[in-house]
Amino acid sequence: MSRIALFCFFGLLFGGCATTQKHALPEPVYTPANESIPPEENPGSLFKPDQADYLFADSRARRVGDIVTINIVENTVSKNKASTDASKDSSINLGVQNFMGNGYIKGIPVGATPAIEAGSSSEFSGDGETKRENYLTTTVSVRVVRVLANGVLEVEGGREVRVNDETQIVVVRGIIRSRDIGPDNSIASTAMADARIELYGRGVLADKQKPGWLTRILDNMWPF
Repeated sequence: MSRIALFCFFGLLFGGCATTQKHALPEPVYTPANESIPPEENPGSLFKPDQADYLFADSRARRVGDIVTINIVENTVSKNKASTDASKDSSINLGVQNFMGNGYIKGIPVGATPAIEAGSSSEFSGDGETKRENYLTTTVSVRVVRVLANGVLEVEGGREVRVNDETQIVVVRGIIRSRDIGPDNSIASTAMADARIELYGRGVLADKQKPGWLTRILDNMWPF
């Protein structure tokens, strides 16, 4: 009987330490360009309005498939600090000084000494502080994937750099206004709405930044 109880105890212990299986999320990738070519209005013409390079033409992106350069300059600094102090003291005395004029009755603790006396005291003090700083500066050329009804442009693009088996990937998505695009066909990332900027890497350095599998198991099993 004792062996069965011991087996059940260890089964519950290791079952409680087990973690739910987590499915790895797919890495974010940008959609490849896939635009249908509209039919030519005048097949016999030598010059096409959408392909002509005029001297005083506006070369800023405004149509689906156009390229625009995003100057990513992100600087985020956050700091939180909290402090808590609490204390509490309480006491209670209960007793019977005399009972119907008698100072002493057998079996009943009367007199100057209280029958019940209790006291409690508690103190709590806590401090916490967090600080995080993020800096990201780079340049990525993206393309216009959709023009909304109000004229704003939805852009999407990325860049992948591989050096010595180390891969760095930058993905940029967001919505911009054509009037915010500069004369050099570039725009700052601070002018993007619904901006989503992702920077991650693959390789030996990225793997070294993660704890080993045994360390992760011990962290999940350690109850304190």
